[in-house]
Amino acid sequence: MTLSGKRILLIISGGIAAYKSLDLIRRLRERGATVRPVMTAGAQQFVTPLAVGALAASRVYTELFSREDEQDVGHIRLARECDLVVVAPATADLMAKMANGHADDLASTVLLATDRTVLAAPAMNPKMWTHPATRRNRATLAADGIRFVGPASGEMAERGEAGEGRMAEPLEIVAAIEGLLAGAKPLAGRKAIVTSGPTHEPIDPVRYIANRSSGKQGHAIAAALARLGADVTLVCGPVAIPDPAGVQLVRVERAAEMRDAVVAALPADVAVMVAAVADWRVASAAGNKIKKRPGEAPPPLQLAENPDILKTIGHHASRPKLVIGFAAETENVAENGRAKLERKGADYIVANDVSPATGIMGGDRNRVKLIARDGIEEWPEMGKDDVADKLAALIAAKLLS
Repeated sequence: MTLSGKRILLIISGGIAAYKSLDLIRRLRERGATVRPVMTAGAQQFVTPLAVGALAASRVYTELFSREDEQDVGHIRLARECDLVVVAPATADLMAKMANGHADDLASTVLLATDRTVLAAPAMNPKMWTHPATRRNRATLAADGIRFVGPASGEMAERGEAGEGRMAEPLEIVAAIEGLLAGAKPLAGRKAIVTSGPTHEPIDPVRYIANRSSGKQGHAIAAALARLGADVTLVCGPVAIPDPAGVQLVRVERAAEMRDAVVAALPADVAVMVAAVADWRVASAAGNKIKKRPGEAPPPLQLAENPDILKTIGHHASRPKLVIGFAAETENVAENGRAKLERKGADYIVANDVSPATGIMGGDRNRVKLIARDGIEEWPEMGKDDVADKLAALIAAKLLS
């Protein structure tokens, strides 16, 4: 009962995704929340107040100028007598009203009058979501403190339409709600393993084989999971960034050390293998610094393959319920990521293009494709902290399902 005693004001606006609000209400009540629904006129064209009220076990509010409700300024009570306001779905029209301070119906008036945190789950056609007006409204709302979950990418209700604009699934919204409400930790009692950073494979005591991974994305994911209440073990290669709060840190240098530390941290509920592990190591590292000698050719380096940590975990006898790998590619991102998914035994692969021109490796922003066996979801470019929060919400939703 992770939301026991919490009061959720759910505003349902008029889009085809309104049908998902019925499942959202059920999921919230399963977790002990009280749900008070507000429906726009458009929402009532897709789902009925009777169905919403039956699932919520509550009166459904639809009219701003209700003689009964407004005798004691009912819209102000609705706006204040809750712990969180959730807008699901949040249509382009309602987002425009919110961004510009309109108050011409009960939903928009409540949103203007509330002093509570507002969580919006956008849902609309991909062209509407990417329209400059919607992007401006979204940016305005974010600057005003409105929180967002989704939208996701996928098939639309309109035949032949696909792209970003699908409302987040109810369990993803529940996870976001639990993360926002004080004391609500959807991953409490769950154990997570995250790897981060590069590995350094010694050539001699001075030199090593490595890559340009900064560890920023892995550290952000570990922190996001910890904020949702998970017991996080972060196995980290050599990095020069601050340690994330609330995690158990295990520092390693070589790939073999990282594998051993990850296996030692099992069992776990989820493993997120973000580290850019070196594929090869020097078969026999020199005990002393290799000296450059005049007239002599450079010494040959015989390479050996490093252990495959993701594959080891994906096929382990104590395999976590959820295994997520990362694929840093410079070409054929989706194809290589899909092949890696099958080869490694993962549930998801988070693939990205780390070509030098993208600035992703070592940078603060990321653009990823979430690859599953049933399809690929392309996420827009965002900060690595935002990628981490979005992935953590997905993990919470999957573990709660």
